[in-house]
Amino acid sequence: MPPLSAEIDQWAPDGGLGRRRYRHPLVVAGVLFPLLTFAACGSSRPVAAKAGRTENTVATSPTKLTPPATTATTSAPTIVPTTAPKTAPPTTTLKAAPPPVATTTPTTVHPPATTATPTTALPALAPPAAGLVAGHVTAVGDSVMLDYQADLQADVPGIDVEAAVSRQWAEGEDALQQLRAEGRLGAVVIVALGTNGPITDADFNAMMSILAGASRVVFVNIVVDKPWQDPNNEVLSDGVARYSNTVIADWRTLESQHPGWIYSDGTHLPIGGPGAQALAALVASEV
Repeated sequence: MPPLSAEIDQWAPDGGLGRRRYRHPLVVAGVLFPLLTFAACGSSRPVAAKAGRTENTVATSPTKLTPPATTATTSAPTIVPTTAPKTAPPTTTLKAAPPPVATTTPTTVHPPATTATPTTALPALAPPAAGLVAGHVTAVGDSVMLDYQADLQADVPGIDVEAAVSRQWAEGEDALQQLRAEGRLGAVVIVALGTNGPITDADFNAMMSILAGASRVVFVNIVVDKPWQDPNNEVLSDGVARYSNTVIADWRTLESQHPGWIYSDGTHLPIGGPGAQALAALVASEV
């Protein structure tokens, strides 16, 4: 490089010749100078290639960013429709709750209370007087009692049944008097008489004098196709009203609701039949 600048300094002061000679070395210098610069600085193509690569990386980088943006936009609409239908079903389940709330329970509670009241009507058992066996039950009756004797003994375990065919009221008094004298009369007595003839209030009082001091006396009213049926039942009902330790087993009312329970004679029952079982249960419920 210094020799070229020296030639320029020498030839520059001359006239037209210096210019011609100046141009020639300058052209050569113009050719050599780029070559020297290329050798010293390196080719310009790698720079351009590097620049091209940077441009390509810049150009491709936006395309890699766009896919995440599209996935974000698609996820948003899918969430909104799925949550909307899920909130609808709870409204239907809430409507199903009102039907169980029904005011039918109070109505079912009242009937049992009314059925329990008849048991409280029975008078309390008083301690028996001397000559009566406490905790023991004695039954005296006529032929109708023989029809339900087995069922009565099943319903009242240990009961002593003293029944006879065609027994009159007065004969029943004699049987009870003898049992008491023998010390075999129970503190609870069942009297089922009056089917075979009329009775009076005096007969009722005479019976109660024999049974004085009994804890309870159960009188069974009668069903018989005879004119004394209703008068005798009235005597029994009036007598029970006079004595606090007595009760009525209302066979007349129960049988009237089931006329098929008795035979055609209007009095007796088939042994072991539904009528005999019902009459035994009725009497046992009053003991």
